[in-house]
Amino acid sequence: MQFGLIHYRAPGDTLEQFLDYAADTGFDSVELFGSDIWHENVDSPEREAERVRRLLDQRGIVASALGTGNDFVVLEETAIQAQIERMDRLSSLATIIGAKVLRTEGGSRKEQVPKEKEAQAIAGCLQRCLEFVERDDTYLAVDNHGYVTNDPAVLLGALRAVDSPHAGANLDTANIHWAGNDLTTCQRFYDDVAPYVRHTHIKDCTGCAPDSTYQSTVAGEGDVDLIHAIRSLQRAGYQGVFTAEWEGKGDGGQAYAKCLDWMRMNIKDE
Repeated sequence: MQFGLIHYRAPGDTLEQFLDYAADTGFDSVELFGSDIWHENVDSPEREAERVRRLLDQRGIVASALGTGNDFVVLEETAIQAQIERMDRLSSLATIIGAKVLRTEGGSRKEQVPKEKEAQAIAGCLQRCLEFVERDDTYLAVDNHGYVTNDPAVLLGALRAVDSPHAGANLDTANIHWAGNDLTTCQRFYDDVAPYVRHTHIKDCTGCAPDSTYQSTVAGEGDVDLIHAIRSLQRAGYQGVFTAEWEGKGDGGQAYAKCLDWMRMNIKDE
């Protein structure tokens, strides 16, 4: 079993410092962002990916996922094609660093995409990605992030429409509550999405965004039923990484160390 750390609000002004923190704290893996590799100061993202792979190997940790920052809530062909071409290259970069999962956004709500067509739009883009993720043996994991894919009907509708083992979900345990779903709905969502999950963000919180009461907490200190989420995953046969995410204020190093301690104590092989 692997416990991972997302490159978000964690210590380190540089990628090297972040990786040092992750390794020294005892994390097995890290989730990186496409921007960690493919950014304006890099002439060749492929060479940069090779360098990042060496940094990981030197520290004895692996990349669990690469965050893609895509937007699949599009219906116009030119916009779709731009997203697909970018995802194709990110899949290749993920392969270089050894990440099997592309943590994929659903996308943002838009006037030109009717709400009732959001699942269709996401599914269409996922379908177009299958050719290269199957080629690279990588996996799309659509995050329940923002308001679109925190609607269970949209996320599950898109995944069911694609119906491929290479198109799954990244379960963020807190985002579903952040979006205004009550805790009972969250528990039902964990059960329903579990068979599709390819990657996780183990995150806790109190409150939700619509009434501005949302506060991120260290794992186990908020309202989210993390144990229910974990049991749902285990019943569905999930074998992937459990990745800590924390969005709070203050000392990220201390917070993430506490998250790792909680995961080690509460997530056991069944």
